[in-house]
Amino acid sequence: MLNVPSQSFPAAGSQQRVAPTGQSRNKVALKPGHSLLDWIRLTKSGRDLTGLRGRLIEVTEEELKKHNTRNDCWTCIRGMVYNVSAYMDFHPGGEEELMRAAGIDSTDLFDQVHRWVNYESMLKECLVGRMAVKPNPALQGSVSSLVIYFSHSKEVFLCCPVLIVQTAHSVGKVQVCLHKSVKDKWTKVGQPLEHHDTFIQCKDRELFYRECVLVSKADITHDTQVLRLQLPPGSHMQVPVGRHVYLKTSLQGTDVVKPYTPVDQKLIPPSQCSAEMGSDLHLMIKIYPDGLLTSHLANLPIGSSLLVGGPEGSFTMRILRDVTHLYMLAAGTGFTPMARLIRLALQDLTSIRKTKLMFFNRQERDILWCAQLDELCSKEERFEVEYVLSEPTDSWKGRRGRIDACMLQNFLERPEDSKCLVCVCGPTGFTELAVQ
Repeated sequence: MLNVPSQSFPAAGSQQRVAPTGQSRNKVALKPGHSLLDWIRLTKSGRDLTGLRGRLIEVTEEELKKHNTRNDCWTCIRGMVYNVSAYMDFHPGGEEELMRAAGIDSTDLFDQVHRWVNYESMLKECLVGRMAVKPNPALQGSVSSLVIYFSHSKEVFLCCPVLIVQTAHSVGKVQVCLHKSVKDKWTKVGQPLEHHDTFIQCKDRELFYRECVLVSKADITHDTQVLRLQLPPGSHMQVPVGRHVYLKTSLQGTDVVKPYTPVDQKLIPPSQCSAEMGSDLHLMIKIYPDGLLTSHLANLPIGSSLLVGGPEGSFTMRILRDVTHLYMLAAGTGFTPMARLIRLALQDLTSIRKTKLMFFNRQERDILWCAQLDELCSKEERFEVEYVLSEPTDSWKGRRGRIDACMLQNFLERPEDSKCLVCVCGPTGFTELAVQ
């Protein structure tokens, strides 16, 4: 069922509505000195546009409703609250349209007209803070459970069964309910553990490993497999794009650890696949005949256990802000971090106008997910892929050779008014040469 807001937006006579064929569309005439460029200058001037002098606060629904006037106008988009009072005279649709969002969560209204607009960048100096998560009424007053809120950006280890009740992804909070094993009044809360009442930075914390079960293997090429690992019951692991996990096993009395970047079940997976739910991990692994760990994995029977630690890594989504052209240079299994980045760019980042992958391999049979990449190319006009082989057969009609400056100069376009990002992954020699 479509979720149609009760409030019509834009209004019937709005300048932001597309006029019927043959009729001209009225535009709001902005005052001199109120263009987009002028707005950008204002946001960089150092002027306090929030009225909070740089503080970020948590905003309740009641507080948001109070700020609904021309000179004091707050609105919420995807869990973030902005003071848009200063933007009134800069809004191309006029003050009337912007006031429809005053004092409310305007996410649905915004998406109907402006979904393509990068509001996070335009309004970043107007950010008031996050919207407060409303507790689940069903849990209030319960004597048999404990409700906890924590941020997605923090790692929390809970030594008891947990029921996830509500996830507010846009706000960055999760509400969990811890059920008592016996419905009775607690006389004590137990003995504090070693690091009780302390915060430990990730870089200072020992890696935490979970015992996972090998559920299936799927051949991708002649020497590469996708291993599907199932996390322990009740466990969930959301691995951010560009981050990796560690596989650990004991071989010949020695612990062997190696990092791998998870992929989805397919290049563009179904919306409700198990990887999305965080209960499974899919690892694309190249099997080396003389590799200690990979040869062990190749012979590992279904149902065996593997220790998985992480996730870790330095890649951050912030570098994708305002990017319009995303370029990826991958060699061999250096493709694995690119796979989920491609999906993210095409499905979630509407600011990205073009996504291009240059994929380097030795032979045609080494190209990972070749059929899926080609299919995506034919269906998605914003995506392009180019294959380069260093040891091609005579019948190969694509690019040949190794990465060089001339090859990249033709591949990396930089249109006017664009922001480009180039991501590189592959063997050390390839990466160093690409960066040079």
